[in-house]
Amino acid sequence: MPKARVSKNKLVADPADVSSLDGIIKALYESVSFAPGKQPNYDRLRTIFHRDGRLIPSKADRDAEFSSLDLESFVTQSREIIVISGLERKGFLETEIARRTQMFGNIIHVFSTYETKDAEAGSISIQRGINSIQIVREHGRFWIMTVLWDVERPGHPIPHAYLM
Repeated sequence: MPKARVSKNKLVADPADVSSLDGIIKALYESVSFAPGKQPNYDRLRTIFHRDGRLIPSKADRDAEFSSLDLESFVTQSREIIVISGLERKGFLETEIARRTQMFGNIIHVFSTYETKDAEAGSISIQRGINSIQIVREHGRFWIMTVLWDVERPGHPIPHAYLM
């Protein structure tokens, strides 16, 4: 897994992560996945997210409001959840299983269907969902602007069109 380089106290993205749409999506999924006893690669996430980037988790309760997090708030919240939930001990894999993409000029919208697995168990899927990812092309590279996601649950299956 590529690591973020540090240049004069500033993280530098791996060119393979930010020079193509496939590269940045791959970097996103690899960054949030981790082996047992580890944590996500937060430094790599910092190199692929735009300085104004946001993460908007799914709502647990249908009537709840969405909360929007900047990357550092997401990192803080994620670290706590991973330890408290026991995921740090088990590891976590999130992989893309289908994608729909629309582009215009320097903006890209990706509906990326994913599944998550316990890294320890391997082949047993924990959850599926869809990441709505907004990407911009700026300064000769791609940046993730927003990741908004929702999860599959009883009465709310992923539509067939987003599984192909």
